[in-house]
Amino acid sequence: MQLLQSLLFALAALLSLTSAYTTLTDGSLTNLSSPGDDFDIKTGALLAPILVPRVPGSKGSTAVLNHFVSFFRDKLPKWNLEFQNSTQVTAASNGELVPFKNLIATRDPPWARPGEVGRLALVAHYDSKMTPEGFIGATDSAAPCAMLMHAARSIDEALTKKWESMQTEGVDEFGGVEEEKGVQIILLDGEEAFISWTETDSLYGARSLAEAWEQTPHPAMSTFHNQISSIDLFVLLDLLGSKNPRVPSYFMTTHWAYQAMAKLEKRLRELGHFKSQQSKRDNDGVEKRAEAQFLPESDKDNGRFLGGMVEDDHIPFMARGVEILHIIPTPFPRVWHTMADDGEHLDIPTVEDWAMLVTAFASEWMDLEGFLGTGNAPSAEQHAAGAKGKRTVIVDKSELGL
Repeated sequence: MQLLQSLLFALAALLSLTSAYTTLTDGSLTNLSSPGDDFDIKTGALLAPILVPRVPGSKGSTAVLNHFVSFFRDKLPKWNLEFQNSTQVTAASNGELVPFKNLIATRDPPWARPGEVGRLALVAHYDSKMTPEGFIGATDSAAPCAMLMHAARSIDEALTKKWESMQTEGVDEFGGVEEEKGVQIILLDGEEAFISWTETDSLYGARSLAEAWEQTPHPAMSTFHNQISSIDLFVLLDLLGSKNPRVPSYFMTTHWAYQAMAKLEKRLRELGHFKSQQSKRDNDGVEKRAEAQFLPESDKDNGRFLGGMVEDDHIPFMARGVEILHIIPTPFPRVWHTMADDGEHLDIPTVEDWAMLVTAFASEWMDLEGFLGTGNAPSAEQHAAGAKGKRTVIVDKSELGL
């Protein structure tokens, strides 16, 4: 029995290292929804309502949370909303309990059973620092929250098309367990320190949610034994929205996912879909693109992973075995933790580019090739075999030599 258990564990570990999905064609990348005016700092439907002070427990925090809830209930009613609430004493509350409210929006296949769905988690914190008074935190992290809202809205119709097609023609035609995957938008409260960053004065919402999900079991014999183990990849966005960000690849075990996003960035740039692209003319007068890459470490080798990272909301999840893709620039934006981190100091073309890139990554992860845009959805046979012109890729995490 012990030998059998060991073999089963080894098999499960091997299966967890490999994931297959279909890369997006150029046509699908072109069909990705543009944010339009939604990131206007004064009137933008997604971003403007978040650009207010939103310290946990404050009126601003409640208003922003209501903005998120209204967005999903009115625009994306097929997403399941849940709150994970806690009250905690903070370093600045003089023994009083402060409320923290995490919001989780989930979209799973309609036939999915609890414990049988692995999910892509797209995450940002929505709280702002208590000091300096009136601090907005546009990059930290109002803009990332708006990016995630845009991504959710942009993939919603494609998810519906895909899953309806699968139900009509047979789920098994699409690859069985590989299609048992959903997506979550996790908006966390209480990331910021109230006084100074310590293990206890930071990550209030993340620590509460990770603990709660670890202690919430799925039915016996489920593929995923509790809620936290259902997270296939935890993609955390933070400090995004300033010009010329440089985001390293922090973790060797998720470098394959970093590479997948970097490839999408390269392709979006080549297609001319990045608004932040700067151009200059060479000596012959030919216009050349001169922008720096957001994700410049696609070719990073194993020997250059030295264990460095930035402490953030992923910490409680990583401690429980969740795989992390941390999208945070190093160095930090110059406006970090200053009053200049406001809407006026955002570079909106860069904000929109990040929104498009995250949307592309989520679309590819959820295998939405053929379902984006206004074209006819592919049949089950076409989707399984690969529609004409699209490339099927096996992403093998074990290639890193772990």
